[in-house]
Amino acid sequence: MAKMKVLTEEINTLQLDNQDYISLTDIAKAKESETRAADVIKNWLRNRSTLEFIGTWEHLYNPNFKVVEFDHFKMSAGLHSFVLSPGKWIDKTSAIGIVVKLGRYGGTYAHKDIAFEFASAINPVFKLYLIKEFQRLKEQEFKQLGWDIKRNLTKMNYRIHTDAIKQNLIPKTLTPKQINFIYASEADILNIALFGKTAKDWRGENPNKKGNIRDDANVNQLVCLANLESLNAHFIDEKLTPAQRVDKLNKIAIGQMKILVDNNRFQEIEKI
Repeated sequence: MAKMKVLTEEINTLQLDNQDYISLTDIAKAKESETRAADVIKNWLRNRSTLEFIGTWEHLYNPNFKVVEFDHFKMSAGLHSFVLSPGKWIDKTSAIGIVVKLGRYGGTYAHKDIAFEFASAINPVFKLYLIKEFQRLKEQEFKQLGWDIKRNLTKMNYRIHTDAIKQNLIPKTLTPKQINFIYASEADILNIALFGKTAKDWRGENPNKKGNIRDDANVNQLVCLANLESLNAHFIDEKLTPAQRVDKLNKIAIGQMKILVDNNRFQEIEKI
C-alpha cells in the first residue's frame, strides 16, 4: 500500500500479484464528494465504451474471464434500467482488473490500465497529473529496490558462511563474546582479501564517514564480496588456515574485480 498526492487529492495504491492497482474511489472524489464516489464509479461502469474497454482488458489478461456474462452486460449497456456495481461485475464475470477492498483503506481499486481510463472519463487534466505522480512513485520504488539490491548482495551467502564458521571454527565452550570475536575475524579475512584492510583500519582512515567499510563499497566490490563469502565457507570446510584462506581469497578477488571492472553490466545499478 502506498499513497500519491495528485493535486489536492490523496490517491491510495496497492499491489496484487505484483500488479499495480489504483483507487477508483479516491479518483472519483476529485469529481464528487466522498459519499457520491460510489455512484460515479457505477455510472462509469454502465457505459458501453467502458464495458468494451474493461472486457477487452480481461480477455487479454484473465484466462478465467466469463465471456457469456460479459456479453449479457454489454447488450444491456445504455438501457435506463441497467445498473452495474463493481461487486456485481466481479462476481458475475470473475474479473480481476477491478477489486473491492474492505477496511481502513477500502474502496474500489482497478489495475493501473483501467484506473487511467477511469481518470480520463472523470477529468483528462487530472489523469495527466495522476500519470505523472504514478511515474514518480514507481521511480522512487525502483531507486529503493536498487539500494536494497546493492546493500543485500553481501547477505546472499551469509547463512552458508556463518554455518561453516559454527561447524568448523567455534568450540562448544566458547562464550557468546568469543564467538562474536571469531565472526569479526572471519569478516576481516574477507575485508583484507578484497579491500586490503580491516574494518578497524577503515574506520581509523575515515573518522567522518558514516557506516562501515562495506557500506562504502561499490556494486562491483559487493558482488565480489558475496562470492568470496561462499568461497571462504568452502575453504573453512577444507580446514585451510586463516593465512591460507586470505591468500587464496585475495588472488580470487583480484581476478574477479578485473572482470567486473571491465564489465558494464552493473553500471546502471551503481548510478542509483
